Amino acid sequence: MDNGTPASYKIVPDGSITTPQGFRAGGLHCGLKKTTRHDLGAIVCEVPASAAGVYTTNVFQAAPLLVTRESIGRDGKLRAVLVNSGNANACTGKQGEADACKMRDTFAESIGVPAHHVAVASTGVIGELLKMDRVLEGIAQMPARLNGDKTGADDFSQAILTTDLVEKTVCVAVEIDGRTVHVAGAAKGSGMIHPNMATMLGFVTTDAAIGNESLQFLLRHATDLSFNMITVDGDTSTNDMLVAMASGLAGNEELTQRHPDWSKFADALRYVCEVLAKAIARDGEGATKLIEVRVRGALTDESARAIAKTVIGSSLVKSAVFGADANWGRIIAAVGRAGQPVNPETVDIRLGDITVLAQSRPVPFDEERALHYLKGDTVHIHVDLNYGEGEATGWGCDLTYDYVRINAAYRT
Repeated sequence: MDNGTPASYKIVPDGSITTPQGFRAGGLHCGLKKTTRHDLGAIVCEVPASAAGVYTTNVFQAAPLLVTRESIGRDGKLRAVLVNSGNANACTGKQGEADACKMRDTFAESIGVPAHHVAVASTGVIGELLKMDRVLEGIAQMPARLNGDKTGADDFSQAILTTDLVEKTVCVAVEIDGRTVHVAGAAKGSGMIHPNMATMLGFVTTDAAIGNESLQFLLRHATDLSFNMITVDGDTSTNDMLVAMASGLAGNEELTQRHPDWSKFADALRYVCEVLAKAIARDGEGATKLIEVRVRGALTDESARAIAKTVIGSSLVKSAVFGADANWGRIIAAVGRAGQPVNPETVDIRLGDITVLAQSRPVPFDEERALHYLKGDTVHIHVDLNYGEGEATGWGCDLTYDYVRINAAYRT
């Protein structure tokens, strides 16, 4: 996918998760974090919204994921999602499950909706029970904090952060059936990020009319091309989830694969997911650079994705980028160990527009020019296998001293 904005949709500069019709949001500090930053947030839809979810592949799935799967699985609808940061409620046994259900049921009652129309998400330290007295006090205050303007959206975006340095949001508009449809998203993620959903939470709102099954299909596809193509440290968490809600209030004809504007909406959703995914990669714990690896000429797209993820996940590649060292040997070594079909005689590698390898042979290049390029805040690595038509792009960040410092003291 091109990094630019296609003509089929446009970025809404001041947009947020409350821009799509029917959505309110809010956040507050209930006392789960040691700081005074918000740690409890919610998104609420005024009508039952079509809902879809994608979840971590980690075998140890946190209690909130179990509750959310159950909620969406009932009838494919949601009215709200409640999120806390500062505690993952993971590996907490039956008590953790009971606490997640209590969060869902209490919030549902406070806003007057069925319990199974509320999803729950948590992020933070694993293995500690939630301070439920503080959570319940926060839930009691939440309805009054919900609003449909950007303030509510900003409060929510802050409430979901852990070690993140910046909030991650995006909103686009697309014409469907001659009507303006909005697709917006907010996410958190900085560490324990690896393909197949990692420590990240993502929330997408849209006012498009689309059914649960169609939304699930598009969300899964968009995830494969975005969130599943990022890595920070190779660790996959217990709590990751991406939830999408569609209010249908834009008034378009229901989107299906037969709808003439299906691809336009799919592109908008994929763009929103890609922007959020890249923001997570750029905000990796201790990171100083965003790394983009574009693989072309692979046997298949799936093969290209596997190779891109191997290169972007290589600690040696990430360390070389941090040190601004044009060590292309680490790149080709990662390509070779990805377990995919490759002709070892036909690989080209570029750092930006600097060719360092052609047909698997070294190319003399200006070391000073390469050093200057690698000192920038975004590094593009291009790998052309010249072996097929498959292509893919992955994103990650450099590996720095600060990553170790942050994670050595995460619980303290």
